Amino acid sequence: MFPPHCWFLAAAIALAAPAALAEPSPAPAAPAPPRINGPAVIGVRPGHPVLYSVPATGERPLTFSADGLPAGVSLNATTGTLAGTLKEPGEHRLTLRATNAHGTTERPFRLVAGDRIALTPPMGWSSWNCFGAKIDQEKILAIARAMVASGLSQHGYTYINIDDGWQGKRTGPDHALTGNERFPDLAAMVREIHALGLKAGLYSTPWETSYAKFPGGSAETADGTWQKLGWKMGRVSFAQADAAYWAALGFDYLKYDWFPNDLPHVEEMSRALRASGRDIVYSLSNSGRIADAAGYAKWAELWRTTGDIYDVWRDGDKYWHFGVSEIAFSQDRWAPFAGPGHWNDPDMLVLGRVGWGGELRPVRLTPDEQTSHFSMWCLLAAPLLIGGDLRDLDAFTLGLLTNDEVIAIDQDELGQPAVRVGTNGPVDFYLRPLADGSHALGIFNRSDAPTRTGLNKFPSMGLDAAAYRARDLWRHRDLEAFSPKSTTIDLPAHGVVLLRLWKI
Repeated sequence: MFPPHCWFLAAAIALAAPAALAEPSPAPAAPAPPRINGPAVIGVRPGHPVLYSVPATGERPLTFSADGLPAGVSLNATTGTLAGTLKEPGEHRLTLRATNAHGTTERPFRLVAGDRIALTPPMGWSSWNCFGAKIDQEKILAIARAMVASGLSQHGYTYINIDDGWQGKRTGPDHALTGNERFPDLAAMVREIHALGLKAGLYSTPWETSYAKFPGGSAETADGTWQKLGWKMGRVSFAQADAAYWAALGFDYLKYDWFPNDLPHVEEMSRALRASGRDIVYSLSNSGRIADAAGYAKWAELWRTTGDIYDVWRDGDKYWHFGVSEIAFSQDRWAPFAGPGHWNDPDMLVLGRVGWGGELRPVRLTPDEQTSHFSMWCLLAAPLLIGGDLRDLDAFTLGLLTNDEVIAIDQDELGQPAVRVGTNGPVDFYLRPLADGSHALGIFNRSDAPTRTGLNKFPSMGLDAAAYRARDLWRHRDLEAFSPKSTTIDLPAHGVVLLRLWKI
């Protein structure tokens, strides 16, 4: 067993002659000097509120400052929160700074006012894989507090998303959908989440009844009285009323869940959200149809490419439930539709303690499988939505989720997902181009047994330079003498090596 707070990677890289490396070092604690993490760009719509908390590690207290702030936007020096409104479209180039007793760091940053939001994949937490429909307001707030206390928010995790199970009655002059008895004060809940520097999300469906059998977004009557008539569209849609009400409460994210994700209902809610006066990330679920992918990219920020993920490597044991590898290695056809502001969503991260509403338990994936899971989601430019209980994170899971070098692959502003560029028996090679001209290379062993591979057989991968500077992103170290022609890689069962390569 590796030491605590270690990023497990039992794979060994042999340079020139195959020879196993020593086991990985424990993941280093966040250094005392400041470091700004997360994306290098955010998008907002003109006239809508700006709300962004700069994620930064380092010994507290930290103070924040910025050059180039546009009129109408300010930065809170204590919290690092950007807030305000941009009235006109345009791109603003900022320099963000964070300072503590150990020094100052700065980072270029772009604030883009335009039609697109979510210019990098959303990061946060969602309730379903942990609590199922057994959720309540205090559980959600406890998770939000844990997001901050664990330090996850300092690495870019932002959204606290309520899944199915919060819905109550339709009330008020517009018959908007309000919370049930377990969510007595949604407005107060959202205010507390925002006060923590986080964002709040919730769940709905255009059906009359949700999957978990709570009221949906349509009904048979004009007053929205719920008749529990099943998983179908009601005669009266409340998309406009619901979107306006959720925006007034301050929500920032909507998961909209039904099957099939037909484009008329996709567009209806998209227009309602855009007219609400607030930037609300629009997430479609589930099992999108590839024939409609261009339409999803036009109207939504992300869409599910699969059924529900389950915490097994393969052969999900329930209808619509799929193992990690079944999802991970079947995403290539979706790659052309993803980019800044519109993302493929292979479902949540099954990491930590999960339960789907039953007793919480550790995920059944091995450490190597978990590392492969997180690596592939970052290579795919997927949303990083944690499904486990943030109140009870073990050192391994926390280390996995807070590796800023790996997260930087996911949040790269070029926004181009990795695709499979080579195969050698059970080993798949995934390559992702990055904004600075480098590439991320993921080397995955799909076999149940350890294996060894080289790179020299795959000129089609684009690794055509004589030499590269290579960085092992899980071990946090540079590799000497890396070459596609001579490097040999040993991989454990279901394991991964994740490299960042710069041509020399």
